[in-house]
Amino acid sequence: MFMGEYNHTIDEKGRIIVPSKFREQLGENFVVTQGLDGCLFVYSNEEWEVFVSGLKNLPGSKEARQLQRYFMAGAVMCEVDKQGRILIPAKLRTQAALEKEVVFVGVLSKIEIWSKERWEQNDGYDDMDEIAEHMSEFGLSF
Repeated sequence: MFMGEYNHTIDEKGRIIVPSKFREQLGENFVVTQGLDGCLFVYSNEEWEVFVSGLKNLPGSKEARQLQRYFMAGAVMCEVDKQGRILIPAKLRTQAALEKEVVFVGVLSKIEIWSKERWEQNDGYDDMDEIAEHMSEFGLSF
């Protein structure tokens, strides 16, 4: 399970150091793909297989095909170098607006990579009480 928040920088070549706590769980190679809300998603190989299995089982609707294309077309296998870095392809850097400062966020079975600016815009917890009330519909209580 991934959890925590880590700030790093991305260099001009698109290389970024993966937090050591995350590297331990991810292994030497893993998948990075387009995410939602303006970030990238990072999956261990095992979790990627679970995710892909879910995509395969979607109905044959237009929306399902679009979702499959979105995640699969943006996916890339990343390998950690000796300095603990990975190379984020230019297309993914552009999609997530990764320029200099980035934030890694552990979210259960995946990691999200955010530009610091986007993370600060999206991490507001002002309405968490209201959101938590709605989660009781899913059996989650606090």
